[in-house]
Amino acid sequence: MRTATTVEASGADWQDTVTYVTEAEKLGLDTCWVAEAWGAEAPSPLGYLAARTHRIRLGSGVIQLGTRTPVAIARAAITLSNISDGRFLLGLGPSGPQVVEGLHGVPFDRPLARMRETVEIVRQAVAGEKLAYEGREFTLPLPGGDARPMRLAIRAEHDLPVHLATLSPRMLRLTGRVADGWLGTSFVPEGAKEAYFDHLDAGLAEAGRTRADLDICQGAEVAFADDEDGLRALVGGRKKELAFSLGGMGTAATNFYNDAYSRQGWSEVAAAVRDRWQAGDRDGAAALISDDMVLATTLIGTEDRVRERLRVWRAAGVTTVRLYPAGATLADRLTTLGRALDLVRDAERREQSPGSVRGEGSGLGQGRVEGGA
Repeated sequence: MRTATTVEASGADWQDTVTYVTEAEKLGLDTCWVAEAWGAEAPSPLGYLAARTHRIRLGSGVIQLGTRTPVAIARAAITLSNISDGRFLLGLGPSGPQVVEGLHGVPFDRPLARMRETVEIVRQAVAGEKLAYEGREFTLPLPGGDARPMRLAIRAEHDLPVHLATLSPRMLRLTGRVADGWLGTSFVPEGAKEAYFDHLDAGLAEAGRTRADLDICQGAEVAFADDEDGLRALVGGRKKELAFSLGGMGTAATNFYNDAYSRQGWSEVAAAVRDRWQAGDRDGAAALISDDMVLATTLIGTEDRVRERLRVWRAAGVTTVRLYPAGATLADRLTTLGRALDLVRDAERREQSPGSVRGEGSGLGQGRVEGGA
């Protein structure tokens, strides 16, 4: 199982972020994704990090559809791939109506068609082809004018993998059909088959591919607690963050995180959290979040519990675990990341060792995870 993390260039000291990434590379981390959300963009920080690192792979996690044309995305991706000596991964996501329509003034309707056509145009550009395309969302060249199909003057010097950040069933099916990797979130391994993998596998089958052709990259916060009281404090501190995801990410009508939790067994509480959050009752929304809802999608607990959950994630099909290490300071976050990386390696060794004894979960949430299959 490979390891990754995610950073962004807003909301923190940029030099601390650079130090975090360069030190994570020294610790042996495989990949660093750079997010943009509604803050800093991803490509500029990725170019900076490419110059400050040597081995670690760097990905856009994610570039949002609707914020750039497909060819603008392709140019940025090829540039970043070339200047990083082939270490760049292109991560794309549909975002949501609040960002796409609210910030960029672009209609959010038909995100599935926009995603499919964007990937097809990007791959034409990466292949060095003349850009001639007729789709529902994009037509190149623009009809009715004098323009002719063009090739980009820049050429891709390396393979350029495409990862898609998707959650809805139709988007997951498209991911299985066209992508090199899936950037998932809100992932509960016990409920992943019905919520995610059935749809991914259907798309893979349509393309004549198997799960081995798709990097399954899942993210989770990682934090360590030495005892039950510490675990309860960690879990309690994450409930408002999860309430925001379920109630404040997107709009009252469109929230893909809420939909994902709903498909994994928490439909009633997810709807109630959204209603309270949208009504302005933030504390009331957070109070509805159970301990199991936090523990199911995070790597929080004692080292034994985190090691066991990593084993469960790996057994469920995760090939890259994206770690969000907790910590009040940069040093704390790096310490947490280092401990987590050691546990990933340890879990790999135990899986590969004949007759190995698998650890038992401990702490809150031990046993069946609510919301599972």
